Amino acid sequence: MKFEFENPTRLVFGAGSLSQLGEAVRAYGKKALLVTGGGSVKRNGTFERAVASLNASGVSVVECSGVEPNPRLSTVVRGAEIARNEGCDVVIGLGGGSTMDAAKVMAAAVFYEGDPWEMIAHGQENRNLPTRALPIITVPTLAATGSEMNAGAVITNEKTTEKSFVIAKCLFPKVAVVDPELTVSVPPDQTAFGICDLITHVTESYFNGVDGTPIQDRFAEGVILTAMEWGPKAIADGNNPEARAQVQWASVVALNGWVQVGSAAAYPVHMIEHVLSAHHDIAHGAGLAVVNPAWMRFAAESRPARFAQFAQRIFGLALQHPEDAEAAKEGIERFEAFLRSIGCPTRLSELKIGDSLLGRYAQDTVRIIHNSEGLLPGRPPMSEKDIIKVLRSAL
Repeated sequence: MKFEFENPTRLVFGAGSLSQLGEAVRAYGKKALLVTGGGSVKRNGTFERAVASLNASGVSVVECSGVEPNPRLSTVVRGAEIARNEGCDVVIGLGGGSTMDAAKVMAAAVFYEGDPWEMIAHGQENRNLPTRALPIITVPTLAATGSEMNAGAVITNEKTTEKSFVIAKCLFPKVAVVDPELTVSVPPDQTAFGICDLITHVTESYFNGVDGTPIQDRFAEGVILTAMEWGPKAIADGNNPEARAQVQWASVVALNGWVQVGSAAAYPVHMIEHVLSAHHDIAHGAGLAVVNPAWMRFAAESRPARFAQFAQRIFGLALQHPEDAEAAKEGIERFEAFLRSIGCPTRLSELKIGDSLLGRYAQDTVRIIHNSEGLLPGRPPMSEKDIIKVLRSAL
């Protein structure tokens, strides 16, 4: 391992912490662009409580609502224009991962000269990463993406049917106010998709990272086991405060850098799913539930020992030897069965996706991100034919 690690985001975690939002924001600005999604935060009272906390601390609010589940570039442009025109000096993302991601890129787009899509990785040779952004505060209302405490964001260009990411230091939130009580109104299916998303964040690094990372392995396994223990409880009873808190914390830890540090991992499952949701506007976690087990079966053929370890440590399967391919296969089957048990789809047909565009999905994936040999990074690296094979197995 050889790495540097930094996460400057201050985390305020716990039930009732939404009341501290105004105090947290006041340290960075007096006029906030409050970014929200489809309206659930207004229906359940979260928006009103957030505004009350902000106003009590002397922070005025300008709203940017309507962020889509797969946030669109046009929405980012609209939000940045509102922030500039209204003289906002801080941006708050109040919602799920899509809302927080959009808020991050809006904060950077305020200062960005040129087309904001140029800061997103979409296959061009000279991407212009943002170096400046308004202060960002995140308030998640869903346990899923971990966007509240990292420097990444994923945006969809609806004109080109591309969905990709940006990672830049200026996108680190200044403060993440994480109140598990805000997730109690999340319906069972979206809760399940979020659980799949957070698990996939750690399986990506677990299976695609460098060798010799035993501490990171245990971090990852701990997150997976916690999500598998408490996730079904949160789905069965959305008002279970401990279950909501444990799943929310697992979501934060899954992608705040702790699990991934030193692993230098690629994220092939996410890259493939991004293309699917760009074309079909499906829920990100639902797409991951289909792609991840299919990818795991493919990758296990070249790295059986890694997947055998997963089977042993997550599901308690006995190994005949370190490279027990049968145990590896059984572990993947059990993982897929868990996803089904919490209500996730595991086949493309369940998402109403057929085989007519498999080649296009593969082409888009490799074009957006590839290594020097033109392959999708991962262990193993994947050609377009490999991607098609994986997707076809998931039909």
